[in-house]
Amino acid sequence: MFFRRSHWNIVGKFTLISSISYAVIFAGIIALIAHHGLRLGLSFTGGTDVTVRFVQPVPQRALVDRLAVIGVRDATINTLTRVGDRPGQRYTIETQHAFGDRTRDLWATLSTLAPIDRGQSEISSVGPSLSHEYLIKALEALAIAIAIQFLYIAFRFEWNLIFGWVTVIALVRDSAMMIGIYALANRRADDAFLAAVLTVVGYSVMDTIVILDRIRENTRLMPQETYERIVNTSILQTMTRSLNTLATVVVTLVALLALGGLSLQNFAFALLVGICSGGYHSIFYSAPLVVRLREMQLRRQRRAQEREAQAQAASGGSREREEILAARRERRVKEGRERATQRANPTRYKRRQEEILDPLDAQNAGVHDEEFALGHEEIHLQLDEEEEHHHAP
Repeated sequence: MFFRRSHWNIVGKFTLISSISYAVIFAGIIALIAHHGLRLGLSFTGGTDVTVRFVQPVPQRALVDRLAVIGVRDATINTLTRVGDRPGQRYTIETQHAFGDRTRDLWATLSTLAPIDRGQSEISSVGPSLSHEYLIKALEALAIAIAIQFLYIAFRFEWNLIFGWVTVIALVRDSAMMIGIYALANRRADDAFLAAVLTVVGYSVMDTIVILDRIRENTRLMPQETYERIVNTSILQTMTRSLNTLATVVVTLVALLALGGLSLQNFAFALLVGICSGGYHSIFYSAPLVVRLREMQLRRQRRAQEREAQAQAASGGSREREEILAARRERRVKEGRERATQRANPTRYKRRQEEILDPLDAQNAGVHDEEFALGHEEIHLQLDEEEEHHHAP
């Protein structure tokens, strides 16, 4: 609740936050150059792993000197303590030197320091071809995990590719920071390191999803606010939950790092680095990066719209000019055809025909006496003769 009510502008500090992680990655690159690359475990490089238990304690310095006699000068020697063992009685030896069939020479050299309990001692070898294949498979597993996370995030948020790319970028930076810190600490990257990287990929995505989901909810609840304000509010609302989860994991890993065995300590260190890096990026980097990528997307859309508008204006102006020119050409062709037709068929003047009037209309017209006469002939009726003929007996 404390962070929810605060007014921190986390999005505005994106440049500073990015600079911190860039500084760590750059320091790791310098360490890689100074150490001639990352120290890889036997699983990636090949070599020999020996667990030896002496009947009586042997000083570690004496063990180093005895191994140098047979040419083993790159060995990593660690002390193991189990129930019933005294300090300096059990050791693990890791070397990239392959003994092959000469394991008897190794046991003979170590037995000169003190008698060896062969029942609790063992030796294992990893060939160079197997180690190379194991390294390739590890890189493929990391790439597949990141790709699946990208697809899941994009699908989970309705194919919002910005959220997917933010997750991928954050995971790559987490892996780069883990490698850089391992190089600074000059630790050997072995199976535990690979397991820690894959664990961090899952943990970091889980924490990032919570923030991204809150951003999506606040986008609907705060439509009147700017997108930067929505993202900043979402970070503050989820920060308490993220830090509490991170704190519980860190406490457990610190306990393993301080009190666990050698293998657990290496795994706890790698996981502690990755969890802290993942929490840092999820809270302070991934969410502000959403704002930056959205701004870039909007700028690209505006530029595309401007180019489309310019293209339409240019095409509209040229189309209008072409239509005008075509109309002019058509009018000229039509006029030419009309002139050619007139030259081929000149106009002939016809005599005016005399009008023929109806004889009944001649009186009104006052012309054409002949027609007037035809229309007004005298009619003589012999009424008296018909009457006399009618009364005759």
